[in-house]
Amino acid sequence: MRLSARNQVRARVTAITAGPATANVELDAGGVRLVASITVEAARELGLAEGREVVAVIKASDVIVAVAD
Repeated sequence: MRLSARNQVRARVTAITAGPATANVELDAGGVRLVASITVEAARELGLAEGREVVAVIKASDVIVAVAD
């Protein structure tokens, strides 16, 4: 797999919660918890299951940082 996206993080699937259309896929990226919301169909096509090694590709045009007042 070759991608132009630079925000690629290796992770392990720790849980999948599937609804009618969307699946929340919980990932452990070296102790950092990430959650990806994808379609149930995509989760099935990718063969996602707990323990599976994956690469999270993060696409964001903006990152906003906030602090308390």
